[in-house]
Amino acid sequence: MKLRVVVVGIPGAGKTTIVDKLSSSVKGSKLVTFGTAMLEEGARLRWIRHRDELRKLTVERQRKLQTLAAAKIAKMKARVLFVDTHLFIRTNEGFWPGLPFDVVRALKPTHLILVEATAEEIMIRRRTDRTRYRDEVTIADLEGELALARSFLAASSTLTGAPMLIAINRHGKSDEVAGHLAQVLEVAAA
Repeated sequence: MKLRVVVVGIPGAGKTTIVDKLSSSVKGSKLVTFGTAMLEEGARLRWIRHRDELRKLTVERQRKLQTLAAAKIAKMKARVLFVDTHLFIRTNEGFWPGLPFDVVRALKPTHLILVEATAEEIMIRRRTDRTRYRDEVTIADLEGELALARSFLAASSTLTGAPMLIAINRHGKSDEVAGHLAQVLEVAAA
């Protein structure tokens, strides 16, 4: 069976670390980053120059880029296609769904994986990541985002019929988490 696995998590949860490890360990897999596909489309349209400008765009423009990226990704082939993305994006207009109906309909995920960590761990990771331009948030903000992520995950699972997994990515445990997820997906792909 061919799998299309959407891996999500709030910034700093370790989603990219986990999905990188997964794509390296699962045979016949390919990894695509949804934000990169959106960035490529945004750059082509001359709307943005770097990834962190995406969340500053109007919701209308973000939606257009989401649709273009989803169509591009939907055409990709692999035994296991990992899609690294976000369930929601904090914008000036409020929280915008990263997987609205038209996007999940185009992607047709077979599995949804939410990578989580504690709000305290996420705060530390965000503050030490010098590669990104993060907005300042509080622990209470992060706890709210974690709860919101679970709600968005459940909605995406309901819309697609794809099973959802929640992976707790504690500090220093990413190899263990990725190994467990790889086992689950290898069984599903068999």
